[in-house]
Amino acid sequence: MDDKTRNRVLLVLFLGVLMGALDIAIVSPALPSIQKYFGIGDRLLTWTFTIYVLFNLIGTPLMAKLSDRVGRRSIYILDVIIFAIGSMVVAITPQSMFGILLFGRSLQGLGAGGIFPVASAVIGDSFPAEKRGSALGLIGAVFGLAFLVGPILGGIILTFTSWQWLFIINLPIAIVVILIGLKILPATHFQSRLAFDWAGMLSLGILLACLAYGLNQIDTQNFFSSLFSLDVWPFLVVSILLMLIFPAIERKAIDPVLHLRLLSNRQSILASALAAGAGLGEVGMVFIPALAIASMPTIINKHTASYLLMPVVLAMAVGSPLAGRFLDKLGSKVVVLAGVIFLAIGMIMFSNSAITSVLGLFILSGVVIGFGLSALLGAPVRYIMLNEAPASDRTAAQGVITLFTSIGQLMSSALVGAVAASLGGGMKGYGAAYLIIGVIAVVLVILSLGLKNRNEELSTSH
Repeated sequence: MDDKTRNRVLLVLFLGVLMGALDIAIVSPALPSIQKYFGIGDRLLTWTFTIYVLFNLIGTPLMAKLSDRVGRRSIYILDVIIFAIGSMVVAITPQSMFGILLFGRSLQGLGAGGIFPVASAVIGDSFPAEKRGSALGLIGAVFGLAFLVGPILGGIILTFTSWQWLFIINLPIAIVVILIGLKILPATHFQSRLAFDWAGMLSLGILLACLAYGLNQIDTQNFFSSLFSLDVWPFLVVSILLMLIFPAIERKAIDPVLHLRLLSNRQSILASALAAGAGLGEVGMVFIPALAIASMPTIINKHTASYLLMPVVLAMAVGSPLAGRFLDKLGSKVVVLAGVIFLAIGMIMFSNSAITSVLGLFILSGVVIGFGLSALLGAPVRYIMLNEAPASDRTAAQGVITLFTSIGQLMSSALVGAVAASLGGGMKGYGAAYLIIGVIAVVLVILSLGLKNRNEELSTSH
């Protein structure tokens, strides 16, 4: 494949990932309108996100496995079609039927669950090892771009029309991706006549759904008491039991949905741990506005606090493609090590009241964290898995990274909320939560020392 064709392939992947990423960021401004339209309470409104997360988690391993079995192009196009159908269902939901909106959101989550890992696997198939980093970095930058543009775009659309158009806008993008993708995406063929691992898929799906639901139902204001509610502990217990049972099911499967060999070497295990840490740090950023209000009450209020997310997002948008370029030159070990050091420093800065009470230093802390996350959420960790996985398991390997990132995101929401609430909120509570994430990031620094250097990566790349 020549460079011109590779660039076209990258454009199709970029548009698909941008569509899925935008849908997360663009929905937030519409939540008040959706709540008013359906006349629902805050608790029910949260399911607009929760149902998406649940099916995103389930869709990731399912679509990754199907991609490795029947080909990347077919499943990538299928994911985009499912996402588009979900968008249309949400947009045409009757006013009295909020359940139909949730069904549409579940379809969106299912389709989006496969878009990013399949796109990463296509890059692994299409780009030589020395160019994968830059390509993955560009795809990783989509998320920073989406979270930067999404709320602004959502606000503009809501100014002139109804919230339904936030979802209708996905349809022309999906049509373009489908039509161009059918022509230029490479057709890979890994057809397998082996029986599909339905037992593994079902058990993994239930495990992830129970974990996501249980963690989302924890009341961070009453953390310990809510753990014993029927909305939490039965689901967490089931997920823990299935964590113990799932490996045994996969060892017996003829063609397991998740090959345990993908987690059988040090590099894959380190990459998975780093992905979970990245998810932990990413969702921790949601609490930046609350920290800003607590730290600088005289100059920051609830209307201006969200602007302090911008330094993190801008740093990620700039840092992701830079991390990809440095990845091709220096290797994943150097880039990841720099990223986790930045993440640890930024989180520890956020835990210090002397720093967070000064606006300039608060912004600097966000920039440091943004550069740290750009080295973990984008290209480097996925690059490691591309090198470690055989071509026939590339999408499944990328799915593993997505899964561990999602698990880290789920754990972060419960952890930060619980720590902050247990210490009465405010600077003391949120500062302690960010200190804990900073300590975890320090552990990741130590783990990163075990990664391969550049020469070792090139000698083992698939």
